Amino acid sequence: MIKAIKINPQDNMIVALENLKKGETVKLEQQQVTLLEDIQQKHKFTKESVKKGDTLIMYGVKVGLANQDIPRGAALTTKNMDNAFNEDISFENVGKSSVQSLPKNERYFMGYPRKDGTVGTQNIWLFFPLVFCENRNVELLKTVFEREFYPDKLSEHQHFLRTLVQGKSETVQSRKTVNPFPNVEVRFITHNAGCGGTRADSTMLGKLLAGYVNNPNVAGASVLSLGCQNLQVDLFLEQLKTINKNFNKPLLIFDQQEVGSGINLIQKIIKDSLVEIKKVNDIERKKTPLTKLTIGLECGGSDGFSGISANPTLGASMDKLVKLGGSAILSEFPELRGVEQELVDRCVDKEKAKKFIKLMRSYESKVIASGTDFSANPSPGNIKDGLITDAMKSAGAAKKGGSSPIVDVLDYGEYFKNQGLNLLCTPGNDVESTTAMAGSGANLIIFTTGLGTPTGNPIAPVIKVSSNTAVFNKMKDIIDFDTGSIIEGAQTLEELSDHMLELIIKVASGESITKASRNRQFDFLPWKRDISL
Repeated sequence: MIKAIKINPQDNMIVALENLKKGETVKLEQQQVTLLEDIQQKHKFTKESVKKGDTLIMYGVKVGLANQDIPRGAALTTKNMDNAFNEDISFENVGKSSVQSLPKNERYFMGYPRKDGTVGTQNIWLFFPLVFCENRNVELLKTVFEREFYPDKLSEHQHFLRTLVQGKSETVQSRKTVNPFPNVEVRFITHNAGCGGTRADSTMLGKLLAGYVNNPNVAGASVLSLGCQNLQVDLFLEQLKTINKNFNKPLLIFDQQEVGSGINLIQKIIKDSLVEIKKVNDIERKKTPLTKLTIGLECGGSDGFSGISANPTLGASMDKLVKLGGSAILSEFPELRGVEQELVDRCVDKEKAKKFIKLMRSYESKVIASGTDFSANPSPGNIKDGLITDAMKSAGAAKKGGSSPIVDVLDYGEYFKNQGLNLLCTPGNDVESTTAMAGSGANLIIFTTGLGTPTGNPIAPVIKVSSNTAVFNKMKDIIDFDTGSIIEGAQTLEELSDHMLELIIKVASGESITKASRNRQFDFLPWKRDISL
């Protein structure tokens, strides 16, 4: 196995692929570097001596500045390097990026067709509240429906608890699942918003929830309203009409203050929803071109290998998908800070490029006004595993988007409309970002991780991808795909990206169920941009 790697010919930072010892000599191209200290796996060291104020380069882009003289073969840490961003953005190369399309409709998945021409990878009846006051009722409905539809999902844990309580072991006697409506998944959302904050936040929540209902994976929904909240039913419906003026899915609205009795409300919701769920169950999967597939791209719990294995593999598979007419959404703006120029150059026109920079600077100004800045983005786990500056983290994170042209730039809550690679303004928070991408129309999400994460989504399948084989073997119950073979030299990026595309098609077709879905890990977290009142 190669001990260290120089990712880009321009780099002066080298990545350790295994734990290296002080005094060890590492061969790099035609040179040899003797290490002045221990270098942990995934961390970086200098290829040559660096003077104070010099630029530190990784992935071919500036990711930091030396805050002191650093000798050749020394470890690069938070103590001897600072974050660095490129503030001089040029729009001269905008519109020059292009993609050579492969024959469209060459590849297919089996999806659920909708009347508006979109196609889902799942067939979901969704329950959600317009305001947090209705969370209890949604949780009650979740208990009732899941016990009837999925009675064995928690049987193992229930048996474990019963054994501990009773002090003896007994045979598991859970009845086998017999879902009365096998073509439908019943899902539930709760949240802590809809009232008490600013009207702008309630409006944004309405737009996000409207995006969820409009998402092709959702066949219909039951919406719970208290009646007096900021996010009024009319406001939610207005946002839905803005996204899709021809919206025609079944949508049931229930107002607790109008109905009165809690018992009557729950029974009415169950009765009316069941009528529609029976109808939705008649929808069947049909052969569908990949042009109807929109993939959300996410990374979280990243490590020093994420930008070398998992993210480039995902980027290569997305380039192939885009060439076949499919689409992708790259989000997490704090993790694109530092690579703006590269992304600007890939925008199809100056309008899109300038919108990207405007959104980025507006976001950053709010962050600074709150008393911090984007340099605080790398988490303790990121830093521990070698991602020591935001620009370094960004350079690796952007690899998820491959090299395709950027056809559109979306603000948070905007719904996807242009086929190809899109940018979406979201926080770097994993769940806030995946929540937003599903709300913007992603009907499948791919989530790369170096440390492991259980994150899933209520309406979009989430494929979890590990950057290294060690974490894949350790956390097989939550991770679906391993790219560690790139680090080990066992497989090429081309081979792995082909395998990833095949897995995407299987998941989109319902042939393979993601670990997050099996574990019923359905996370939903709206981005709160304003304050509470």
